[in-house]
Amino acid sequence: MKLKTLLVVVALLALASSIAYYTGRPAKPASVDARLNQPLVAGNLLEQASSLKITENGKTVSLAKGTGGTWSVSEYYGFPADFEKLARLAGDLTAAKLERLVTQNPERIKSFNFGGAKLVFSDAAGKELTSIDLGKNAEGGGRLIRYGTEEKAYLSRLNAFLDTEPKNWADSTLVSLKSEEIARVEVSFGDGSAPVVASRAKKEDPFAAADAPAGERLRTARIDSLLTTVTALRFSDTSDPTDANAVAAKAQARTVSLTTFDGKTVTLQIGRKPEQKIIKAPEAKKDGSTGPSALGSVADLAKAAAPAVTDKDAKAADPTGPAQVIEPVTETIPAGPVYAFIRHSDASAVINGLMEKRAFQVYESVFTGLPQNRAELFEPVPAPTPAPAATPTPAPAGK
Repeated sequence: MKLKTLLVVVALLALASSIAYYTGRPAKPASVDARLNQPLVAGNLLEQASSLKITENGKTVSLAKGTGGTWSVSEYYGFPADFEKLARLAGDLTAAKLERLVTQNPERIKSFNFGGAKLVFSDAAGKELTSIDLGKNAEGGGRLIRYGTEEKAYLSRLNAFLDTEPKNWADSTLVSLKSEEIARVEVSFGDGSAPVVASRAKKEDPFAAADAPAGERLRTARIDSLLTTVTALRFSDTSDPTDANAVAAKAQARTVSLTTFDGKTVTLQIGRKPEQKIIKAPEAKKDGSTGPSALGSVADLAKAAAPAVTDKDAKAADPTGPAQVIEPVTETIPAGPVYAFIRHSDASAVINGLMEKRAFQVYESVFTGLPQNRAELFEPVPAPTPAPAATPTPAPAGK
């Protein structure tokens, strides 16, 4: 075979080989899922969303964003939501990434326990922006998730607690001031005594009282301690404003009024239903009878309610007869929870509207930290330090 013919044959074989390769090669693999290694939600989701619904174990809580951009708790009287808590949840969602696509098999997906825990972010029109369905925890760590009802299950290292208790989402802040903002403090005691008024011209100045008793001055450390308590006041629980404990607490309240340097006043009334001692009704008779008859006769009830008769009283009434002592049985009813009733001089302040909806319980330490009387806010003026004695000048030597 001539060389020229051989070269042509080799070229044709090479061409045929190339055609066979390109026509017979495997199909290009499908592209990798674009969600992998991406956050579960977009970083600006809270800005875009107007509502969030959290569901778990049959309970649901809904948060809604108002026109001013503030969030509220729909199931808890429309109270302002704790935005820091909401931001932490959003941070957990953006920090977690989709590590891998676990399956697209509908039968396997059914075994992942989806449908029990879900977060749904929606826009102002109610259209879903993102719906995250949380399934069971994976055996090797992480949690199975899917978007909406898609037939795709992913694995993510999401670490978030889904709190579905509405009260826990409410912002518990009742008063949020700084001590250095306060120009005037007025404390009333409810015992008929004059209130104590402490004021200062500048935030750097110590508080002083114009009506301090002779030889005494304001105990500034006590005022500072009081401000620390009441300027960062939070509620622990709420109840209906007509609740008997709340009504009794307001009747027994002591008042603290705070005026800021910009002229706003916040008035707090803090009180509790006091402890009570009552005479117990007679116990049921030994025969086990119940109802009115179990209390005994009218005479029995009169005896139980009568004042205690001492030995001395009995002998005075009948010196010759035996002494009979009747001790009434008393029961102590503990003091009620502590309530705070707040009014802001700015009629548009949020706290004024909240006070119309609920009565606010606060921690017991708030009540016990209040001054009990005027004397507690004053201390003796220290005696002036005597001037040091003059040192005699030594006489010149030789005289």
